[in-house]
Amino acid sequence: MRMNGATVSIDSVSRRFTSGEARVTAVDDVSLVIEAGSVVALSGPSGSGKSTLLHLIGAIDRADAGTITVDDVDVTTLSRKQSAAYRSRIGFVFQRYHLIPTLSVLDNVLAPVLPHKVDFDAPARAAELLAAVGLEDRGRALPSQLSGGQQQRVAIARALLSRPRLLLADEPTGNLDSKTGKEILDLLAALQAQHPMTIVIATHEQHVAERCDRLVRMRDGQVVADLTVTPGSPGLLADAAELRS
Repeated sequence: MRMNGATVSIDSVSRRFTSGEARVTAVDDVSLVIEAGSVVALSGPSGSGKSTLLHLIGAIDRADAGTITVDDVDVTTLSRKQSAAYRSRIGFVFQRYHLIPTLSVLDNVLAPVLPHKVDFDAPARAAELLAAVGLEDRGRALPSQLSGGQQQRVAIARALLSRPRLLLADEPTGNLDSKTGKEILDLLAALQAQHPMTIVIATHEQHVAERCDRLVRMRDGQVVADLTVTPGSPGLLADAAELRS
């Protein structure tokens, strides 16, 4: 098995929604190739299409046109059952954590694999991941007993339980203060070094984009810039106002 992450190929993908009598194009004929092992930021203001594109890659939503291929899997042709199996192999991190309030921290990490047969010792791996995110002593705690940053660490541990080759993060620092947000980004970087994977982050925050290898900027559902990120580079700094808008 290749251990350097998944390759994501997006070819002429569009997604449209109906809002009242209006037809809204959330993603408009987007084509991208995301290299294995890279860390890519999908940036842009609210409504730019970045989260929709992330959800299409993760088979949370389905494209109206075009194809998305993750390694050798054509995500756009999967049945509902196949989509569920595909999602079980992808890591997801969301802005609002989505922890189950009545389950312990350890059981929240285990939750994604409970409906599936797995070929590894899930409780042992969950404990290892909680140690990796600095929460080895909080396994029996409830989410309500943790800070926001700690809850996001649990969400990251949960996302990595199945050793995904692709991690999708939707505004992972959006609910956190700047110090805690930086700690979460540091954690993701450290974990990627230990568990090679491709990471795609939807964000409107410049400091998040600066931590990535590549910045794909979106507006009105289209890609308007595709930059290799060098911290402090004029090209990235020139985009700062739009990233914050």
